[in-house]
Amino acid sequence: MDDRRVINGMLFKARTGIAWRDLPERHGPWKTVHNRFWRWSHNGTLTTLAAGVRVIAEAIDELDREVSVDSSIVRAHQHAAGARHTSASHTGGGRDARRAHRAS
Repeated sequence: MDDRRVINGMLFKARTGIAWRDLPERHGPWKTVHNRFWRWSHNGTLTTLAAGVRVIAEAIDELDREVSVDSSIVRAHQHAAGARHTSASHTGGGRDARRAHRAS
């Protein structure tokens, strides 16, 4: 399998976030792309390739250092949903404590 197709498949996966099994056929068999990604990430080949690309990009002043966060993957804790809080719930008192206070 051509390394260029495999690398394009790896980049497509990283860019879109799809599952390996959903990789388009134009990048070759998904299992081949996955196995090569796993092997190259463990033996340092991907690090070497990235460093080489970075050096070339810096040399021709084409390196874009903009960082972006996709809000579709940023999650908040379930308690951060903006529910209304009563002051009694923070002090340990609740509806029963207010009823007892009114009755006296």
